[in-house]
Amino acid sequence: MSLSDGLYVHLAFVAFAGLAVYTQNLTGFALALVLLSLVGSTNVVPLPDAINAVSIINIVNASYFLYRRRPFKLERTFRPAIAASFVGYFVGMGILTLLAAHAVGVLKSLLGVCIIGCALLLWRAAKPLQTPSSARAFALVGGVSGILGGVFSSPGPPLVYAVYRQPWPMKTIQETLVFSFGIGAAFRLAVMGLAGQVSMQAVLLGLESLPVAFLITTFAANRKLPCSREVLRHIVCVLLACAGLGMLI
Repeated sequence: MSLSDGLYVHLAFVAFAGLAVYTQNLTGFALALVLLSLVGSTNVVPLPDAINAVSIINIVNASYFLYRRRPFKLERTFRPAIAASFVGYFVGMGILTLLAAHAVGVLKSLLGVCIIGCALLLWRAAKPLQTPSSARAFALVGGVSGILGGVFSSPGPPLVYAVYRQPWPMKTIQETLVFSFGIGAAFRLAVMGLAGQVSMQAVLLGLESLPVAFLITTFAANRKLPCSREVLRHIVCVLLACAGLGMLI
C-alpha cells in the first residue's frame, strides 16, 4: 500500500466515524451499525479491525457524552439487561473468533442482515408502552443483545427496539442506550485485548477518530434534535437499510 493509499484509508475511516458519532449522539445508538455498514460497503479496512476500533470510539464517546449530560441515572428495571449482556458478550466473542478465522464472508453477510433487521424493527416500532417493561424482560433482551455486541461490537436491534418502546422521555432513552453500548464496548475490548485479538491497526484507527468524536459530541450532546423524533427515526432506518443491502449484494 502506497503512502497516499494509506492516508486515504485513515481519512475515510475518520470521516465515517464522525458521521457515526453524530448519529449516535442524536439517537442514542447506531455508532457501530453506521460505521461498520460504511466500512463493510467500501472495504477501506478489514472488518474485524473496524469492529475493535468501534469499541474504542464507543467507550470514549459514551463517557464524554454522559459527562456532558450529567447527572445521569440508570432506570432500576433496566439494570438486569446490563448484567445479562455480559454473558451474551462471551458467546458473541466466541462466534466472532470462529467466523473471523474461517468465514469472513459469512461475518460480513451476518452484519448486513443485522443492520437490515435493526432498520425494520425501528421502522415498525409500535407506540410506547403504557408502563415500563419488567426486569425479566430486560434481562432477556440484554442477553440477546450481548451476543450481537460480542460479534459486531453493537448490541443492536433487540436493545434499541426495547428501549425505544419504553414510556421514557427521549433524553432518558438516549442516555440509557449510550451507557449500555459504552459499558458493553469496554467489557468486550478488555476481554478481546487480554485474548490478543486486538490489532495495532484497530487501536490506531480508534485513536485517530477520537478528536473528531470529541468535537462532534461537544457540539451535539446538549442540543435539541434538529427534527422530530419520528423524522429522525425514518432517516436512520433508510440509511441503515441501504447500507445493509449494499453489504449483501
